[in-house]
Amino acid sequence: MKLFFSINFQTKVGENLQLLIIENQHVSKIFPLSYAGHGNWEAELDYFTRNISYRYQVTDNTGNVLDEEFRLHQLDFPYQYDEFVIYDVWNLKNFPENYLNNKILKNKLSGFKASKLPVLKRHTHLFRLEAPIYNPNWQVVLLGDGKALGNWEYFKTVPMTQTDFGVWEAAIESTESKGFQYKYGLKDLQSGEVFDIEYGENRFAGGNTEKNILQINADHFFRFKGFEMWHAAGVAVPVFALRTANGFGVGEFADLKDLANWAKETNLSVLQILPINDTTANYTWTDSYPYAAISVYALHPQYLALENLSYTLPEDVLEAFKNEKNELNELGLIDYERMIRGKWKYLNATFEANKTEILKDRAFKKFLKENEAWLLPYAAFCVQRDKYNTPDFKLWKTHRKYIPGKVAQFFSPKSKDFEATMLHAWVQFQLHLQLKDAIDYTHQLGISVKGDLPIGIYRHSVEAWTEPNLFGMDFQAGAPPDQFTELGQNWEFPTYNWEAMKADGYRWWKNRFKALEHYFDAMRIDHILGFFRIWRMPMDATQGILGYFYPALPVTRAEFGTRDIAFDEDRFCKPFINDQVLWDEFGNERDAIHNQFMNNHFNGTYSFKDEFNSQRKLTNYFKQNPHSWAEEKLISLCANVLFLKETKDDGETVYHPRFNFAQTKSFQYLPDADKGKLQDLYNDYFFRRQDGLWYRMAMEKLPMILNATDMLICGEDLGLVPESVPLVMERLAITALKVQRMPSDDVSWYDPKNASYMNVVTASSHDSSTLRQWWHEDREVTQQYFRYQLGQAGTAPENLEPELAEIIMKQHLYNEAMLAIFPIQEFLATDAALTRENMDEERINNPAVFPHYWRYRMHLNLESLLTETDFNTKIAGWVKDSNRF
Repeated sequence: MKLFFSINFQTKVGENLQLLIIENQHVSKIFPLSYAGHGNWEAELDYFTRNISYRYQVTDNTGNVLDEEFRLHQLDFPYQYDEFVIYDVWNLKNFPENYLNNKILKNKLSGFKASKLPVLKRHTHLFRLEAPIYNPNWQVVLLGDGKALGNWEYFKTVPMTQTDFGVWEAAIESTESKGFQYKYGLKDLQSGEVFDIEYGENRFAGGNTEKNILQINADHFFRFKGFEMWHAAGVAVPVFALRTANGFGVGEFADLKDLANWAKETNLSVLQILPINDTTANYTWTDSYPYAAISVYALHPQYLALENLSYTLPEDVLEAFKNEKNELNELGLIDYERMIRGKWKYLNATFEANKTEILKDRAFKKFLKENEAWLLPYAAFCVQRDKYNTPDFKLWKTHRKYIPGKVAQFFSPKSKDFEATMLHAWVQFQLHLQLKDAIDYTHQLGISVKGDLPIGIYRHSVEAWTEPNLFGMDFQAGAPPDQFTELGQNWEFPTYNWEAMKADGYRWWKNRFKALEHYFDAMRIDHILGFFRIWRMPMDATQGILGYFYPALPVTRAEFGTRDIAFDEDRFCKPFINDQVLWDEFGNERDAIHNQFMNNHFNGTYSFKDEFNSQRKLTNYFKQNPHSWAEEKLISLCANVLFLKETKDDGETVYHPRFNFAQTKSFQYLPDADKGKLQDLYNDYFFRRQDGLWYRMAMEKLPMILNATDMLICGEDLGLVPESVPLVMERLAITALKVQRMPSDDVSWYDPKNASYMNVVTASSHDSSTLRQWWHEDREVTQQYFRYQLGQAGTAPENLEPELAEIIMKQHLYNEAMLAIFPIQEFLATDAALTRENMDEERINNPAVFPHYWRYRMHLNLESLLTETDFNTKIAGWVKDSNRF
């Protein structure tokens, strides 16, 4: 079988094009293309399989890859022909067919059955177009020059057959020997009318007079107009926050069904939730933090509906269960410790009463076998955590180091820990069944579910225990100062060892995405900036202010000299403390403070004693010796530095400017001449020199990872966003997040009318205050917003009125953004009868407070919300009128 490939692609002198055949997800053969002039490249090859997967790449004369496609071409060849001429188009990742042909499309077209296109010997051309059409009543048609294409007449168009999700094909017999022009259009199957033709110049197909050759025009990118693209609206609410009449003081997976029913009533088609992985470290309220999972695979036991287990609760605990359930469910907020303690009490009772049958259960055994790779270490970790009352495996008396052969014994019936291990495995099995049931129900309603993937892992987690080589256990991840906190954020997570992950093709990340894909249709990547660079701190720091970007192009001693800066490591890298600083911070207590914590150099300057010379040492000291006002000031004084030191693998010491160093007392005491030079260096470090490096880092990781999933990917790109981030996200078709109060530009808020298609717009997030709270935070900003964004005259009311909340919601719905997703609190804010009396109980998280108690719970039952007909009809109308479905 002969294949002739032709592609028009503009290259530079010295660049070449190659065609790579892909078999079993690996490159099997590489064919060079020959340049034929005018940007055309051609290749001829013998191929003996009736289907092919391939991609193109650009190389230089030495073989270095300069550019490549991230999505594969797929072709099936009809048996009637042995020679094919394929006219190709470079397949950009940000073509709509590549980011919209996803799991959400499959939900929208549930029940879809691919049709077979008959290709006959008389046909001269096969047109293949990838175009995800979300409206099941629309069909792609073909029209153009000549009789075969209807001479551009709308009622004579050629209907195309959908041979796979988002793949349309049509075969024609053309007598146009010199070629012809054509376009694609859309037909409404209900009316029978062709209602639109794609925009842009006409496409061109060459003539084909050879009876034994089939010409394939493998087109990409149907030129959609805005209204033809998929737009949707959704609701964001953590599962733990859901309230139903049947709850146990916390939202459960089963409650997603009620949320889906409400979404169906209101025309919302996306449910967005926070991470749902198990965070059980200490069985205390600090475990409520959903981004500190002890396993990236295991689900949190809090989400189990105890009355929906495969086995009923024992009779002797039923009365106590019902009483505790009623008490917890009446609470306005989650009592995490009481709730999780109660759930485990009844789970233990149920398992103990039915363990013989459970251990024989074939479905459970099948689950164990299919998930053993992660389930075995997770269950063993839980047993060890409970045995030694700590998740810190370094403190365990046994199995401190993970050795697969020894840990495998936990699954052996001969092990003394077998039943405890099986309990944790069985709980995961039940969680899987209940979540899958809720997801399947949601999909049946045509509604999709968007999950949340945390950027980090918990330091005392299964993954850190089993694969520590994949993580930077000697560092902490966080975020630089922002509008949430002037001190930055320290999440205390280890960083990633990207070189180790790259060595095995990012297996860890691919497996993680595949696991999430079992349940979710779309995924929010928390802090996607971490794939470009991470903000990391040494272990002796407690505040994010003492972090720096990694990787980064640091400052060397030589550069200080080049910039004519007299470098003094002690002056620049150690906390600057003189008499005036001591007086400013401690007043009359200065002598007592420096005598206890500092060395006096008798030249007007001081330094911390060795036992207090880091934030971590001071924090540990004050845990045993509380001194509230002195603790805060001393820890802050540790950050009174200009540069942070980094020791590279080769032993060289390099330096990173401390964030906002111009605001430090250390900077203020520098000579004016040095201040200007250091500020220039600071600006170069943070705003100029890093972007090229960070672009390469992201493009090295993200394409390989994202190609492992069919989920729609959304990136949380808030914070200090480098210029390289939107470039990468646009190229890889990752939707960006636009939170109105967190604009990337130097303005007070973002206007959603400016949102382009590849965006998710929202009025607030789980990390921000609600709209009702925000209205009170800064009256000057509120007044400006009231006047210029909402277009209202006069003085802004004291509280956010429902009518104003409606305007805000509509402004976010009526725009070009792909998704408009709002926290449940913001929907309720549009109806005075449904708002919560205490607005401060509606906030989910405050990033400035760590650790924070994540205990928000809806004040209304979902069952009652379903009966609010006027409210639901109102929202449904907004969504429909904004062309979101």
